[in-house]
Amino acid sequence: MGLFDRLRGEDHPRVAFVGIDGVPFSLLADNPEEFPTFAALAEEGAGGAIDSIVPPESSACWPSLTTGVNPGETGVYGFQDREVGSDDTYVPMGRDVQATRLWDRVTNADRMATVMNVPVTFPPQRNIQRMVSGFLSPSVEKATHPESFADDLAAADYRIDVDAKLGHDDDKSAFMENAYETVDRRFEAFTDIIDRDDWDLFFGVFMTTDRVNHFLFKDYEEEREDRELFMEFYRTVDEYIGRIREQLPDDVTLVIASDHGFTTLEYELHCNAWLEEQGWLSYANDDHDELADISSESRAYSLIPGRFYINLEGREAHGSVPESEYEDTRDELKTMLESLEGPDGNLVADRVVEREEAFRGDHDDIAPDLVVIPNHGFDLKSGFSGHESIFDTGPRNGMHSFDNATLYVDNPAVDIQDADIYDIAPTILELMDIEYSRTEFDGASLVRQ
Repeated sequence: MGLFDRLRGEDHPRVAFVGIDGVPFSLLADNPEEFPTFAALAEEGAGGAIDSIVPPESSACWPSLTTGVNPGETGVYGFQDREVGSDDTYVPMGRDVQATRLWDRVTNADRMATVMNVPVTFPPQRNIQRMVSGFLSPSVEKATHPESFADDLAAADYRIDVDAKLGHDDDKSAFMENAYETVDRRFEAFTDIIDRDDWDLFFGVFMTTDRVNHFLFKDYEEEREDRELFMEFYRTVDEYIGRIREQLPDDVTLVIASDHGFTTLEYELHCNAWLEEQGWLSYANDDHDELADISSESRAYSLIPGRFYINLEGREAHGSVPESEYEDTRDELKTMLESLEGPDGNLVADRVVEREEAFRGDHDDIAPDLVVIPNHGFDLKSGFSGHESIFDTGPRNGMHSFDNATLYVDNPAVDIQDADIYDIAPTILELMDIEYSRTEFDGASLVRQ
């Protein structure tokens, strides 16, 4: 037993998790010649498409993936949330995640965990081996624990995220240059930590994949002018995953997953503008840009992505719908959403999910009443500023999907069928021989007994 084995305590099996945010399984499976690493993982281990969560938004998905429970337990429903009885909204951060994270379970089992760039983890936890927080962190220095780790990352020009604003330009050259700089630094940092070999769980996320998909996915699917830019980027991702796989010691199982799928975006739907048009939402004055500006006569409002809230008395700050009318009001809104068509005549909603179907737990009191899972092509927006058009287009041509998320496990004993992202946390714990209660998770281990 070597020095690092002694530091870890015992020679237990280990896991290296690499997240590829927003990567659809079909992209990798349909192009085996382009992406030989992923093809080899599927052939020699296990690979398949899995479902995301309701709603399939990264700020909600990563807390669920890393805890194995639904937003009713994590307390995080999207990029913007609000408390019961309040019209103040907030952007959820790491401390807002109320369920036990995978790396906390590893640490509680006297094992070492390194966590890098997972969304919704700022500020960094100080009770684990090392962490650099991900998406929405203000700086590498503030996002990193311990201080020596921050110094190492700063010296390596580590990037928290790509500059997504560059993707708004018609010419994607500067955006892609920034994307490569970000993913290159991320790969170098990952391999440096993996090479230290002092961890039991390595958990790192490439988020740049999601950014590239937002601005180039239609180019890929419809073979437009920037398709080769897109494919070359993913060849680099495939190469980096291959090099990580080769680097890992024999006692480490590689797990790769995305938090949601992706598809081409055709139309943005401004949900609150639609509610206003339908007479369900109004504002207290003409100058409005936030939830606090809606009038007490409103019957419903929306938060991204596609979450609809009945303006219920006793729950909402300016609630107008009596409890006795809640079910009928929700049913009416659900019917309207199910019949809503886009400019192309296609239905916007693949399905409309009621809160009790998707959310359960100690924090389901702030759950939306309805969530629209859109058909491919419709991206649901929910600002309060007002829009001239209900349907619109913007600089993005790719959008999240509930279906077609990705999971690969470099172990043939894993069976990826009818799986979702809730299954990932218990699968990792089983691969690491860490005990847990099956009732603690909404998912189940995919390791065949």
